[in-house]
Amino acid sequence: MKDIDVIAVLQDPVRRRLYEYVAAQGREVGRNEAAEAAGVARTLAAHHLDRLTEAGLLESGSRRLTGRTGPGAGRPAKVYTRARVERSVSLPARDYRTAAELLAEAAEEAGLDAGLCAAARRRGEALRGSEAPCGGLEEAMEVLAARGYEPHLEGGPTGPGDSEVAAGPGGEAAAGAQGGAPVVRMRNCPFHAVAERFPPLVCGMNLALLEGLLGVDGPVRARMDARPGECCVVVEASKNNGD
Repeated sequence: MKDIDVIAVLQDPVRRRLYEYVAAQGREVGRNEAAEAAGVARTLAAHHLDRLTEAGLLESGSRRLTGRTGPGAGRPAKVYTRARVERSVSLPARDYRTAAELLAEAAEEAGLDAGLCAAARRRGEALRGSEAPCGGLEEAMEVLAARGYEPHLEGGPTGPGDSEVAAGPGGEAAAGAQGGAPVVRMRNCPFHAVAERFPPLVCGMNLALLEGLLGVDGPVRARMDARPGECCVVVEASKNNGD
């Protein structure tokens, strides 16, 4: 399917809610859970989830959600995760990715890392405008979500709203979410395609951009902490915060 046809699959509001829910979890989601989250019957949810899988927006598999094995454990359930392939539509056609890769290649060869980071920090500050540095992790998550980073909180005590984020299938805690100081991780890197080819350059640029956007002298700070499949930057409470 062409990207425009794939994206058109999300026109159905129920299908879009199901896709957004599965994408936001960062883990496998079963049909019952997805149906409950979207407020629809399981059979309707199953139909739309399979349609999203056929379109390549989701990936599916099977496993037992009870955590039990052997006789009496029940049949494996169908589960879904967001597909990693990127989809985009531009009318008329544009190719910003090639331009970004060429500029990144030239900057890397010329050793312009410091200049790129300085420009990224200025851009982050310009995006923040006259606003004070972020006042806490909750505010930082709102700012990051608006920029497409898909933030989620790990570590520390979790409230009712954090249960779906911190818990994996069957209720086990997600890796890195057991105790410790809370940290904001991001499931999406807006610069993923270019970062894969030029990781030190682009990840450094991303860190500088977020330092400018969130502020470097406030209650939160951004730092590098790469993890496979997620953004290379995390946000945590600043060690210099006197609160």
